Amino acid sequence: MSIRAEIHKQNLVKIFNPKSIAVVGTNNVKGTVPYDILFNILKTEFTGVVFPVSPGEKSICSVKAYKYVVDITDPVDLAIIVFPSAVCHLALEQCGQKGIKGVVIISAGFKEVGAKGLERENQLKQIAEKYDMSIIGPNCLGIINTDPLINLNASFARKMPEQGNIGFLSQSGALCTAVLDYAQAKHIGFSKFISFGNKVDISEIDLMYHLMEDDKTKVILLYLEEVTNGRALMKAARDVTKLSGKPVLILKSGRTEAGASAAASHTGSLAGNDEIYDAAFKQAGMIRCDNIEEMFNIAIAFAYQPIPKSNKIAIITNAGGPGVLTTDAAIHDGLQIARFSEETTREFRKSLPANANIKNPVDVVGDARADRYNIAMNGAFRENDVDAVFVILTPQSMTDIETIAKEVVKVSKQYSKPVYTSFMGEADVAVGVDILLRNKIPHYILPESMCRSFSRVYRFYRDIDKNPHPPRIYNDVDTQSVKTILDKAISNNHLYLTEDEAGEILKIYGLPVVESRLATSSDEAASVAGNIGFPVVMKIASEDIIHKSDVNGVKLNVQSSEEVIDTYKNMVGQVLQIKPEARIKGVQISKMILSGEEVILGVKRDPSFGPVIMFGLGGVYVEVFKDVSFRVAPIDEIIADSMIKQIKSYKILEGIRGKPQRDIGKIRECLMRLSQLALECPQIKELDINPLIVLDDTKGCFVADARILLNTQPRSDTNNSTINNN
Repeated sequence: MSIRAEIHKQNLVKIFNPKSIAVVGTNNVKGTVPYDILFNILKTEFTGVVFPVSPGEKSICSVKAYKYVVDITDPVDLAIIVFPSAVCHLALEQCGQKGIKGVVIISAGFKEVGAKGLERENQLKQIAEKYDMSIIGPNCLGIINTDPLINLNASFARKMPEQGNIGFLSQSGALCTAVLDYAQAKHIGFSKFISFGNKVDISEIDLMYHLMEDDKTKVILLYLEEVTNGRALMKAARDVTKLSGKPVLILKSGRTEAGASAAASHTGSLAGNDEIYDAAFKQAGMIRCDNIEEMFNIAIAFAYQPIPKSNKIAIITNAGGPGVLTTDAAIHDGLQIARFSEETTREFRKSLPANANIKNPVDVVGDARADRYNIAMNGAFRENDVDAVFVILTPQSMTDIETIAKEVVKVSKQYSKPVYTSFMGEADVAVGVDILLRNKIPHYILPESMCRSFSRVYRFYRDIDKNPHPPRIYNDVDTQSVKTILDKAISNNHLYLTEDEAGEILKIYGLPVVESRLATSSDEAASVAGNIGFPVVMKIASEDIIHKSDVNGVKLNVQSSEEVIDTYKNMVGQVLQIKPEARIKGVQISKMILSGEEVILGVKRDPSFGPVIMFGLGGVYVEVFKDVSFRVAPIDEIIADSMIKQIKSYKILEGIRGKPQRDIGKIRECLMRLSQLALECPQIKELDINPLIVLDDTKGCFVADARILLNTQPRSDTNNSTINNN
């Protein structure tokens, strides 16, 4: 842990558990942020002491006000700064002089408004480091701690949320107010509610570690508009889940180009590649959500119910159609419909109507009242093969919704197995839903959402104990030779390596490059081809030509020396006609691989996550089908295997319609070697191996073509190379 992170760890304790607070820059104007911050702290009966600081006021809300924070004679644990952005640095300097270690800056007008605002942020950061202070914000809603020993609402939210065990972190303050209103309607409580805004100092990573150690928090929710240190975020998420068993649910905006642009104008955020975010979050064990509703659907499942022992469920319904829909959704989400024992079946046959369906799903029939739900639930809960019960209700004229809801609550409390509910509808079932939610029974408007949420919970606990494997290090690599090739190309201002240079690097890293040589004349080409053996592939060699096929610079299946000579002359002539400025080194002659499946391997250096490895269906259609998967380097054998199996065309590699299985083991090795190359060579910005021709099982594979884009400003990603999560 860095010195700064250690300072944050200590200061965050005071920020969320202060004995005294100074509200710096407050006023007496009701309906303004400076006033509402102070009023909310007083209204929610904060258990400590509050000091208003306002140069022009003697008292605010009947509390004595101080001209400057340094005028306060008592110690202060936390300062809430609400001055205009132009003078926030002056207030922060005084907080440092006063010895205050925790600060929340509510004020806007910083990096989200441009260069001047960014300059102000840098001032704040320098002052914080000077006094060993920690800052949340600026440009944020504030913080809330519902612990009754603290009762802190240091925000301008309209109401204090209910007490609960969900910790919510958000980069957006405006989203926070909407979330609080949504949660209030559904009786969802929070342990901590934190808007961290522009994260000039304290980041989501610091806050995640704080909530990891917070015994009031069971689930962590995170809304992000930008990821500034992706590798540190991945490590924090993995630490949280592994060390505390707490799930991290993440909602990342900017999934589309339009959304990314909107995010950039909102808090000065920068958007990344969404497929990379998906891969990184999954690799780190985070649960990515598509929207707020899905996030809270999953969150309440974690927060309210016991850990499921398996994915075997029982479904209880008063209508056949919803039971079938739920069954379909459950199976789609990887759940199993439990089989009832003979004992349970006999009990249902004896106690339920003759027209009831006593198999799973159990249909207690449309006129069912609470007694039938009681029988079905008790029978399902007692069944050894059942580890979760889904209760569905449709409102019919004779349905006593309120009594059935109370019965669900009463019966579920007698067992240690999770129960989920879906009282379908809205107006008629509202009273029953309210009873369920007040008693912390997860409720879902649609059964599909119920199944999806349970599936996420089950898979999280199923996978949490899987230990990552250290990535294999290949020692048969001459890294100095690779560095020489790369540095020489960069010093010569080359943007791309030529194919022979790319092939040499891959060869050094142990990738099976097809036999190939550069020829600088037609006669030499014929001689090279004869030595390699026909048929051959001929490709133009020029650092100025990246897409060779676009300029007729590729010829496959060349069968004779005469054809090689003609092809060489025609190819060079045509290329110069199309692109006369191209500097041509010659023609690359390669052995033609006559059979095999084409796949693509690649590297992309992401500004936040570092080197990312790609795998997918190869050939000329890769950009059309986009059947690819990503993982953040380094990767081990398990991760490489998951990449291969993730693509839709994996069945082709397994072998279909009489075709043999391809050498998947060799693909795994190539991916791991490529991962090591990407980590050890920051000079490489992008790399494509397309195609990698994969032969039958145990027969190997060959790199048929490769392209390497250079990073003219190389960076090192090896300091964080220990990230290794499936």
